[in-house]
Amino acid sequence: MSKRMIEAAKLVEAGKLYDVAEAMDIALKMPKAKFDETVEMHIKLGVDSKQADQQVRGVIVLPNGTGKSKKVLVLAKGEKADAAKAAGADYVGDDDMIQKIQTENWFDYDVVVATPDMMASLGRIAKLLGPKGLMPNPKSGTVTMDVAKAVTEIKAGKIEYRLDKNNIIHCPIGKVSFGAEKLIENYNTLFDAIVRAKPAAAKGTYIKSVAISTTMGAGIKINPRQ
Repeated sequence: MSKRMIEAAKLVEAGKLYDVAEAMDIALKMPKAKFDETVEMHIKLGVDSKQADQQVRGVIVLPNGTGKSKKVLVLAKGEKADAAKAAGADYVGDDDMIQKIQTENWFDYDVVVATPDMMASLGRIAKLLGPKGLMPNPKSGTVTMDVAKAVTEIKAGKIEYRLDKNNIIHCPIGKVSFGAEKLIENYNTLFDAIVRAKPAAAKGTYIKSVAISTTMGAGIKINPRQ
């Protein structure tokens, strides 16, 4: 381990489950990097992500945002394109943008929002957007007629949570510079959303474990509220 990680590990008692406030306090005391580190939340669930009826996926707007300004590409025409521009979308277009992605391998954006009528054309670049997690999806609110609302929410700190293949959800909940109070508020918002998203088919203990960590810090296990 690096010297930084050794110092970070000294702050965490092995095997201990901390309450949220204490865990956040420790996270903010970790050796500092030369940049504003992201604080991430990791939640292991007692579900099987291979089963369609046990998927856990959704979107929420964190009350204090994530601290990262996301670049948004909106694929829409006419009035919807104008609305997207007015809402602050970074890039707006229709078939011209799809052509740009297809011919130039262009990915200078973090989120793609599209109106339903653009989805047929988007099929041409699904294999390019899909592996990067950029393909618009109704479940994440990125296929919608209300593109202005989608852009506003994304800019305000909307995040998507979903299971990975190990049944763990990894999500950013802010920056170290936010301070404990705002980070705890974001933590509670995400935690409560995941609890509400419990599939009816899930059996046994739903929240298996919760931990937080900073970009360069050690993980801190939290005693989850059941």
